[in-house]
Amino acid sequence: MGQAVALSEGEIAGLGEKLPGWQVVDGQLVLEVSAPDYLTAIEWVSAIGQAAEGMNHHPDIDIRWKNLKISVVTHDLGNKLSNLDVELARTVNKIVGS
Repeated sequence: MGQAVALSEGEIAGLGEKLPGWQVVDGQLVLEVSAPDYLTAIEWVSAIGQAAEGMNHHPDIDIRWKNLKISVVTHDLGNKLSNLDVELARTVNKIVGS
């Protein structure tokens, strides 16, 4: 995992264009996505968990049937958004097909 570097306000403002589906909510990057079915949602959670573990940068994941809410923020920087959050969000988009 690389070093966490906090994003500037300008970088945060441009995240919507770089990260389809993601929004900045209460200082966190948040994605809400629905899987085709429950088992696919579970597979997505597992794949996201494996990717996050490899980065040592872990999201909050809420699963309700086939609906996922994924939130990322860098706790080591005092709950600021960082380059690691962007990297993890891009990986999540590849997993869920966003």
